[in-house]
Amino acid sequence: MQNNLQQASSLYLKQHAQQPVHWQPWSDSTLAEAAAADRPIFLSIGYAGSHWCQIMSRESFNDAVTADVLNQHFCCIKVDREERPDLDKVYLSAMQLLTQHGGGWPLNLFLDPHTLLPFFAGTYFPAQTQNGQPGFADLLMRLFEAYDKKREELTSQADKLSNTLKQLSSPVLDPELTDAALISACRDGLAERFDSAEGGFGQSMKFAMPGSIDRLLKHWAHVRRDNGVDKDTLEMVMTTLTQIARGGVFDHIGGGFFRYAQDRQWRIPHFEKVLYDNAQLLSLYAQAMKLGGDVLFADALTTTLAWLMREMRDPQGGFYAGQDGASLGQRGRHYLWRREQAKKLLDADAYLLIETLYALDKPANVDNHWVLHRRDSYRSVIERLSMTQQSADALLSDARERLFEERAKRTPPITDKKILSGWNGLLITGLCDAFDALCNDAWLQTAQEVADFLRTHCWDGQHLSVCWQDGQTTGPAYLDDYAAVLQGLLTLLSHRWRDTDAAFAKALADTVVALFYDNDNGGFYFIGTDQPALIFNPKPSFDEALPPGNAVITQALHQLGQLLGDTTYLDAATNTLRWARAAMERYPANHCGLISALQSSENDFTVILRGPMDEIAQWRDALTKGYNPWLKIYCLPYDIGGPVPDYLPGLVSAATRANVSAFVFTDGQASQPIGELAALRQALGLT
Repeated sequence: MQNNLQQASSLYLKQHAQQPVHWQPWSDSTLAEAAAADRPIFLSIGYAGSHWCQIMSRESFNDAVTADVLNQHFCCIKVDREERPDLDKVYLSAMQLLTQHGGGWPLNLFLDPHTLLPFFAGTYFPAQTQNGQPGFADLLMRLFEAYDKKREELTSQADKLSNTLKQLSSPVLDPELTDAALISACRDGLAERFDSAEGGFGQSMKFAMPGSIDRLLKHWAHVRRDNGVDKDTLEMVMTTLTQIARGGVFDHIGGGFFRYAQDRQWRIPHFEKVLYDNAQLLSLYAQAMKLGGDVLFADALTTTLAWLMREMRDPQGGFYAGQDGASLGQRGRHYLWRREQAKKLLDADAYLLIETLYALDKPANVDNHWVLHRRDSYRSVIERLSMTQQSADALLSDARERLFEERAKRTPPITDKKILSGWNGLLITGLCDAFDALCNDAWLQTAQEVADFLRTHCWDGQHLSVCWQDGQTTGPAYLDDYAAVLQGLLTLLSHRWRDTDAAFAKALADTVVALFYDNDNGGFYFIGTDQPALIFNPKPSFDEALPPGNAVITQALHQLGQLLGDTTYLDAATNTLRWARAAMERYPANHCGLISALQSSENDFTVILRGPMDEIAQWRDALTKGYNPWLKIYCLPYDIGGPVPDYLPGLVSAATRANVSAFVFTDGQASQPIGELAALRQALGLT
């Protein structure tokens, strides 16, 4: 064997293509060769931006002695988790069961080549002995010896693991809690984890957890809709979003959110930006803006979108996966500052404002450098400095521009230029929500162009691809991809109806039901039936960094079913909620996405407006003011050629076409046409 990653399109795999380890891609031929030679498989899964992947690569995989041990005794397979999320999800679950610990990357497993079941697993393994843990080369020899001499013991362990994996899917059980009690339990569980002082969840390392924040915001809105008051829930949302937007976890100079903060106060980021985080946070900040104008939130939206357009967009129209946090071998080097650097660039007043606003007057927080973050509100800073709003705004704008120009001269972080269909689907929704908040037509146009890119490059008319790069697609898509793209298309359709988008959405829904739906128990498998079987097929329900596919597809199918009046989609959504109920009741706060889907299924209104485009657009604008997450509005022109809801009148007179007619779909039925805006508002409970 030799290293066979040279032809890979993945940046992560290319980073390992020149190593002395004889890396192979995951393929039928590789697996067959390992089984024929009876060589245990060393499976290493990671991604280009992972800090610990880079360290282990440098320490062990570039080491000739370690590589020789691997090559002599193992079949070594390297996988990009973003191209093969199925392998990542399956083997991450297996690793967690084997070790009883949480996972991470690199995800390293040792597999029986005949069953592909792991007999040992972990994440980062140090090259040298540490804290009683053997060095990696020593560990390799021990594992090969165990495989060679203790095969029966390892096989018995693997069989137990296989049985446990098969039992992971939730059984279908009748509800023990009412819907209202379950929804409240989710809110209360999140409140228990909430950090009231600093925002977010937990007391140390902080992830934004957009799914949890979104659930709290929806919970508050539904309580308000029922004439209740829940100030504490709204406070959790606004405190968290404010602390994130002020913190070092937000790039105040170039825009975009880093993946997580390494401290409780959100000041020290893990210097990596990924598309899925930023797409979801765009939606959150846009939704929060609907509660009232906020300069901090608006700045986060506009600068993040500017970064996406400037650094993350492929000329063909899609958006890249992420940017690595390392530059010239140092984490965060591109983003760090010294006081003297800023002083040389700015005049005295501008520096005073920057120093006070971004905490340069406090001790350095990363290796004698500063990560810019806000301690206080902008208004309080300019009052403390006795500046006028107008002069401070001008100084801040000019200072940030100068700092950005200086930073642009530095070696930039590496951009992973693969375009993942699911993450781009999330971005379609984020772009549409940002348009709702700040009415920038360019963002809505970009959302349409992303949809066009996915339909042109990642859809063959029957199947979606997980990834596109350099003119080529990479493998079939998974549940999360179909779900995110479908939801993105529905959000786009609610802003501008296009026949191509409607037809694409319906085709995606038909494919996902045909290939992923569990007809016996409800719910959707992560891997389609047309793809090779792995050691088990997950049915994801738990909230993770990405929203679980079953939560997103349930909401999307319920929405599409109401829009088109198709009971196939509605039944699949209902049965998915029935299947997931036991898991939701057992861990409410870990199922924010599915609990939002449950609440939507009971409370959403789908409204279709027909008539002259200018007038129905005015009706839509009047109905979408404020934050009403249960309201889905579509403007369908009379000359559409794509899918049309069956319940709409087929033939209408010229007089009917000249006026606006509204149809409200709820509880499986469409209303009679409503011709007055006031009457529609009353029907929707907006009066």
